[in-house]
Amino acid sequence: MHNFQPKTLFLGKNIVYLPSCHSTNDIAAEIIQTKRVFDGTIVITSDQTAGRGQRGNSWEALPNQNITVSMILKPDFLNIAQQFRLNMAVSLGIYEFLCRYLSDGLTIKWPNDIYVGSRKMGGVLIENTLSGSRITYSVVGIGLNINQLSFANDKAVSLRLASRQQDDFEIEKLIEQLCECIEKYYLQLKNGHTEIQKKKYLERVFRINEWYQYEQNGERFLGKIIDVAETGHLVMEVGEDIKKFDFKEISFVFE
Repeated sequence: MHNFQPKTLFLGKNIVYLPSCHSTNDIAAEIIQTKRVFDGTIVITSDQTAGRGQRGNSWEALPNQNITVSMILKPDFLNIAQQFRLNMAVSLGIYEFLCRYLSDGLTIKWPNDIYVGSRKMGGVLIENTLSGSRITYSVVGIGLNINQLSFANDKAVSLRLASRQQDDFEIEKLIEQLCECIEKYYLQLKNGHTEIQKKKYLERVFRINEWYQYEQNGERFLGKIIDVAETGHLVMEVGEDIKKFDFKEISFVFE
């Protein structure tokens, strides 16, 4: 990472690189605890041994083949009720970055997984530090499958597989581009472009405005995603009712 030079104002200007670590999010959280932290610091590893995702799920990633990075941000312009705005901005940044290499099939599966067709390419885990009702720090953990060609889970896919590129992507260069795209949307968010980002996010949501099977408490039902609330709840049409679901209340059914 010696030549890492993203074209950004602050994101990725300070780098902590670890050849191997258990979790970049945990390392980022430890950096915050020291009180000696720069806004936009990123923690990168080539081998994350205990990566995790939403709902405590583990993240499968072979060493030196994928992007595993955590970004430290100071979104103190947001209060806790607005935290999903950051999720949307980060997801849009990742989406725009990947659009450079994929022509179609790319979507954002609520709340912030990255899908190509019905297969998962990556995900985001955002962990916030609060002071009262304000967010003082956010650790944005991002895992993206890049060069990996085989997975234990057949619902996973990598950028190389999806793009059908013959050669490996240069991970360092991709992280530079990722930082540039995420900073763009983060600064838009900071400047109050919430409604524009919400519209873009909904246009890219996986299964938006289509009827599919979902599962809650072990029971399946037919639903249609129609919106995402300010709180981050998924808004669905279920029969003649409009219902809201939290992150851990509903599962997508793949058949």
